[in-house]
Amino acid sequence: MDTLTHVALGACIGEVFFEKGFGKKAMWWGAMAQSIADIDFIAFLWMDTPSALLAHRGFTHSILFLLLMAPAFALLAEKVHRPHNIRFVQWLFFFQIEMAAHILLDLCNNYGMGIFEPFIHDRYAFNLLYVADPLFSLMPGLAFVMLIIKNRYDLKRLIWVRWTFYAVTIYIVAAILIKINTENAAKSEIKSNSWIIKDKISTPAPFQIFLWYQVLQTKNGYWVSYRSVFDQSKTQTWNFHPRAERLLDNVADHENLQRLIRFSGGYYQANIIHDSLFFSDLRFGQVLGWHYPNNPFVFHYLLSHPIDQKLVVQRGRLQSWNLSELKIYFNRVFGKTDFR
Repeated sequence: MDTLTHVALGACIGEVFFEKGFGKKAMWWGAMAQSIADIDFIAFLWMDTPSALLAHRGFTHSILFLLLMAPAFALLAEKVHRPHNIRFVQWLFFFQIEMAAHILLDLCNNYGMGIFEPFIHDRYAFNLLYVADPLFSLMPGLAFVMLIIKNRYDLKRLIWVRWTFYAVTIYIVAAILIKINTENAAKSEIKSNSWIIKDKISTPAPFQIFLWYQVLQTKNGYWVSYRSVFDQSKTQTWNFHPRAERLLDNVADHENLQRLIRFSGGYYQANIIHDSLFFSDLRFGQVLGWHYPNNPFVFHYLLSHPIDQKLVVQRGRLQSWNLSELKIYFNRVFGKTDFR
């Protein structure tokens, strides 16, 4: 999730973990503990882009990092707040919960996380929430503001926190149910078209959980579609994108390419645009793909001249968005497929 959401939820957890009166101190410790894992983003300052992509949400989002950092935070907090009546084991459990919550939240996105690094390099993702979802973040954000404003002894502080936990739980459960519904619809399409599918993913389109981006992996490429929970039709439009792996033959032994393939989880495509060779990761969707099904994918890396590829994952997320496209997008979210 985005940093602000981590900070807000970290503060809420801190608020409920300690006795009344310590709340404001605990919320700041919670916010810090929820943010420490994202320190790996600085890898982009010195690593090449493919290496930095794998470093982000790698070791610092692992179980081992949690086990190492939670005691360090606990020792620091225990020393800073002397004298106090908080046991070390309570500090330790608090920071473990905070850091585990960060890991679980980030697993809900589609970036992929190396939770077993450095022993196992596989990356995992639940594909439940878009990385920045205003609807998900609204209640934690409001609660965070109220925790700052209200007196530390005000009983209404816990009411705001309680409703925050209710809201985020309900939202995640709703995302799970909508995802199941979306994938069931895709199963019917697969059966009716007699497609042989090797693997598939479904993940929310930007900023919500009602419109989902779907990719069906076949031997030679991918069927891609968008489906809203509000769609009336039982069938949906699928567009085929060839993998075109043969285009990568001349650079197959390059380490950067191998890192990109590993990062993509196998969902990648090669293509040539204006005599330049591009590598695309399909997991992050297309630029306005619900409107323009042949648009390029958000993640595209120039293999021919890998210069100035910083923040390559972000490139394209909001490319070509304007008021007109925003209106089209919200219409599509609520089930409209005719854009005329």
